[in-house]
Amino acid sequence: MALALGPATREAYGETLVELGREMPELVVLDADLAKSTYTKKFAEAFPDRFFDMGIQEANMVGVAAGLALSGKVPFVSSFATFVMSKAFDQMRLAVAYSGANVKIVGSHGGISIGEDGVSQMSVEDVALAQALPGFTVLVPADAEATRQAVRAAARHPGPVFIRVGRPKAPVVYERPFAFRIGRAQLLREGRDVTLVADGLMVAAALEAADRLAGEGISARVLDMASVKPLDRQALAAAARETGAMVVAEEHQIFGGLGSSVALAVAESEPVPMEFVAIRDTFAESGKPEELLRKYGLTAEAVAEAARRALARKRLARGGSPA
Repeated sequence: MALALGPATREAYGETLVELGREMPELVVLDADLAKSTYTKKFAEAFPDRFFDMGIQEANMVGVAAGLALSGKVPFVSSFATFVMSKAFDQMRLAVAYSGANVKIVGSHGGISIGEDGVSQMSVEDVALAQALPGFTVLVPADAEATRQAVRAAARHPGPVFIRVGRPKAPVVYERPFAFRIGRAQLLREGRDVTLVADGLMVAAALEAADRLAGEGISARVLDMASVKPLDRQALAAAARETGAMVVAEEHQIFGGLGSSVALAVAESEPVPMEFVAIRDTFAESGKPEELLRKYGLTAEAVAEAARRALARKRLARGGSPA
């Protein structure tokens, strides 16, 4: 059963910034000429003296943010994920990561679900780039409520944080506030046969896949791994041990994202058959979001089919028939 649509995660980000602005006088916001799209315009309207539109110069924006952080401010930097991660990576590496500066970077329009804007504005490698930076925390929330909680957690977390938010309306996974913690997975559904691990928009797809599998007599556990770095290794080890098979789903390149990190953690603790639902070493193209997600295999049915493959491998590993 498909979940109801709620606000886009970028909208929740903008609204939460305003709330935090009232609570934290040290919080400032920087944007690169995209405040309307990233929803930082809400903060600009509420706190014009604490908002800085840096123009189309992402590298300089991150450098300024590092200076503000080292001066005692808590800067939130916003732009499209592909722009800020690609154009300001050197500044993030040396000015933010190396110094451990307390900078929060929020990449909007992540993944291919931005739709018609096309490849130049789609980010399919942002999570991999952020994860590669030593000391960075990386968060990919599933819906508006998860984004509110993630932004609040980031604001109070010491050190660099990258948060990916999206353009389209997000399915409602969390209908009420919950206890979001960096480094902790959210168990959304119990299961004994296979575990579905997902982040971002793919959490809703994983839940729908679990419903489909239940109709076939397959019990699927669902973990929302919004905290991509650090991972909840304890939850992953328990899931691997108790279900014996795993699928990881993400709206990102298959290299260097959530799947790579989960595979590393599981290999080091409780190796089990694993399958991956992700973008397969390609750029996408312009099109309607739902058409693109379907073309590149980022759907509930793709997650369910991956679960069936993982289960078949699990049975073979235990000496049984794959059917």
